[in-house]
Amino acid sequence: MAGKLLDGAAIIGQSGGPTAVINQSLVGVIEGLRGYRQVRKILGMRHGVDGLIRGLPFVDLSALTSEQLDRIAKTPSAALGSSRAKPTEADGPKIFEACRAADIRYFFYIGGNDSSDTCRIVYELSKKANYEMRCFHVPKTVDNDLMGNDHTPGFGSAARYVAMAFMADDRDNASLPGIKINVIMGRNAGFLTASSALARHAEGDGPHLIYLPEVPFDTERFIEDVKGVVAKYNRCQIAVSEGIKDKDGVDIGAKLIANAQTDAHGNVQLSGSGALGDMLANLIKEKIKSPSGKPPRVRADTLGYLQRCWPEPSHVDAGEARGVGVKAAQEAMNGQSDGSVAIVRLSNHPYRVEKRLIKLTDVAAKTKVMPPEFYHASKPDVTPAFIEYCKPLVGELPHFAARL
Repeated sequence: MAGKLLDGAAIIGQSGGPTAVINQSLVGVIEGLRGYRQVRKILGMRHGVDGLIRGLPFVDLSALTSEQLDRIAKTPSAALGSSRAKPTEADGPKIFEACRAADIRYFFYIGGNDSSDTCRIVYELSKKANYEMRCFHVPKTVDNDLMGNDHTPGFGSAARYVAMAFMADDRDNASLPGIKINVIMGRNAGFLTASSALARHAEGDGPHLIYLPEVPFDTERFIEDVKGVVAKYNRCQIAVSEGIKDKDGVDIGAKLIANAQTDAHGNVQLSGSGALGDMLANLIKEKIKSPSGKPPRVRADTLGYLQRCWPEPSHVDAGEARGVGVKAAQEAMNGQSDGSVAIVRLSNHPYRVEKRLIKLTDVAAKTKVMPPEFYHASKPDVTPAFIEYCKPLVGELPHFAARL
């Protein structure tokens, strides 16, 4: 049930990995709040709740001009700085001391599933402290793994980057034939790795093999897959999720990284290491030999953070990222107390979505994975259903000339 509007300031934070369009959401919240007399000031957290807890000074966003906002919106990365901090019960007094001092009554947090959980924690702490504050989560993650969402802002642009990177890399691989492995972000959900399939436009185009965390990874099967592709095309381009798991569900990459760092949410930092690509490349060299008896030409790259903030976003992604920020502000100004904005697909032809407010508990600390209809369990590839799902999100991709 909607309640009365509160008089006071609004604050916006950004959390988790930055993206090409996270600042679109920041600007969307600001635009959605403007014009309401109850919102006396719009502030920005420096480095999310971590900055709030540490007492970092706020950024006054109230007086930014339309031209400044538009430029910020089109700038990749988190303009306010980001954080992976997770507030604890002991952090509650510090958070609300800062909120009371600035008379903050509206709290907006832009981020992924861990960030939605942070928003939930802040809301529950506010109720326990008897401090009335409205808390809203604004979705963002290149992993595309938020429950309740058809897809998330940030994913379309990262998927576009991955598809174009594979298109270019495939031409490189065809020019000097060999085996090429590209490791892509995606701890538990394979959406971003699967988007590499959009690089294909003709028979023989890579990626020829796509390995997702949803399908147990078997090294013996992997070697046989590679051998089969090389026999057919005299080369092989491979897409591998950083989160591939063995038959027991254990992250293969996490086992390989010595002294692995973890964040406040307990996640091993997979993208900061090339260990997985190196292991797979060495395995191929060991198990596959050319007719001369020499190991094949094998290279491995980890795309890493380049996927997140490439400054040529999908125009669909940019528009939707702005829209979820506006929607969060509108729901707050409609008197809602808390929630997370979700993107729900209405149709593919034409592509249409709507934005809805769902419960924080429906999203917080939960992970969505690829549905079975998007991938083959019997071979390392995606299905036409995934291509149809993903294609509208990335925008038009370039088309290259046919090979001579």
